[in-house]
Amino acid sequence: MARPVHLLPKAHLHLHFTGSMRFTTLLEMAESHRVRLPRALTEHWPPDLTEADTRGWFRFQRLYDAARACVRSEADMRRIVAEAAQDDADEGSGWLELQVDPTSYAPFVGGITPALEIVLDEAKAASERTGIGVGIIVAASRTRHPLEARTLARLAARYAGDGRGEVLGFGLSNDERRGTTADFAPAFGIAARAGLASMPHCGELLGAEAVHETLDALHPVRIGHGVRSVEDLDVLARVVNEDVTLEVCPGSNVALGVYQDRRDVPLRQLLDAGARVALGADDPLLFGSRLAEQYESARVDHGFDDASLARLARGSIEGSRAPEAVRRDLLAGVDRWLADPTLT
Repeated sequence: MARPVHLLPKAHLHLHFTGSMRFTTLLEMAESHRVRLPRALTEHWPPDLTEADTRGWFRFQRLYDAARACVRSEADMRRIVAEAAQDDADEGSGWLELQVDPTSYAPFVGGITPALEIVLDEAKAASERTGIGVGIIVAASRTRHPLEARTLARLAARYAGDGRGEVLGFGLSNDERRGTTADFAPAFGIAARAGLASMPHCGELLGAEAVHETLDALHPVRIGHGVRSVEDLDVLARVVNEDVTLEVCPGSNVALGVYQDRRDVPLRQLLDAGARVALGADDPLLFGSRLAEQYESARVDHGFDDASLARLARGSIEGSRAPEAVRRDLLAGVDRWLADPTLT
């Protein structure tokens, strides 16, 4: 018998703030603020995002925007962080890096600075309550002007740190087909000078060339997705040689139509090439699966044994920005999980 994945110590490195919400929480917030949600979201959960002509992205973005419009107070924001931490703790995560763009919530709490401070404060409080460390990644959007990304980078730099309730990195999210990656390099330069790690999204909706451009322009230590780097062996070799961790989110890839089936996600190819992979849930609110299910998918859909799952967990911990002591403890926990005969 296989060891339970929810007992496997791990780090969760790819989870978005709004997208981390429980579906029941969304419904309660919508009712509280008298926001009418799209029927595509309320009548069937998780929603069917894949469409032949759009690969699901535009429908995904519409529903994500509708969910984000329900977050309208400090209490809402604190609840999202608290529940994300608790849900991850329940699935065996010992470290969570939650990604947020504070501009989306600024109008309801007095600006981008209070918005970020609320998230940071609750991340620290949630860490103390649950025992899971929660750090924050500030992310700019590719759909907005690169000058706005510089503003966010300066804000993130003010709260840079290496522990719970601090900003650990700077990201770039949203539709990777929008904007020019190199135009965001100055923002990432600001973040890097403050000691923040570069963690942009790429290589999901676009192929290996997008990964190549991102490596050149933004010098990432991690890439959100990056799964399509397998389409060019030279690009994949760069990912491996430059020690870049790939945050692979199988549930997202399939829901958006990047791959038809979870068995098609090239998880084994990435690992066989020597890439460090950290599984992530991305946006459980819309994709319907959390972190533990990504590990179960690796087991069921790709035939991974417990040793291979332990390798994925180690990759997530090694690729995290957790303090060294936390990483050491979590890695020791992975070894204990694999060695414990009572779990099988």
